[in-house]
Amino acid sequence: MATAEQKQEGQHRDSSDFVITQTFDAPRELVFQSWVEPERLAQWWGPVGFELSVLALDLQPGGVFHYGMRAENGYEMWGKFTYQSIEVPERIVSILSFADKQGNPVQHPVSATWPLESFNTMTLTEENGRTTMTLRSTPHKATDEQHETFKQGFESMQQGFKATFGQLAEYLARVQ
Repeated sequence: MATAEQKQEGQHRDSSDFVITQTFDAPRELVFQSWVEPERLAQWWGPVGFELSVLALDLQPGGVFHYGMRAENGYEMWGKFTYQSIEVPERIVSILSFADKQGNPVQHPVSATWPLESFNTMTLTEENGRTTMTLRSTPHKATDEQHETFKQGFESMQQGFKATFGQLAEYLARVQ
């Protein structure tokens, strides 16, 4: 549940939360490392068919993960996580945005009403050597129109994250 302060800042609106959960046949520490080590991230993060370049990764509150993605046809785009808090190996809170090559937040490449930023919480829990990852995302400091666009994008986000997390599952299977 969002606090009054979070609602006032537009960080959280429960009806706008996108939540996806996936369980991996891997220990929590390895899944966590896969989110925070550049050489691991490059193996799985991003849309299927894109090559990832890690431009910066500074794992601390206020630090950033700035990355570029290049499609086989040469199309490029960039993104950025700004870390809010890190609890090794169980939780990462960050603000995610599309970005330019210099790391400045930019509008979604195909949606003028998509929120400029989203507030993301990724949690990991382990049971019997398997790790369940839950990603919760909500528009950050967004207008009502941006919240509505975000909600309308849930099905597309579900498909995109499922594919990306499928790449993570394949990566984890290779490195264990």
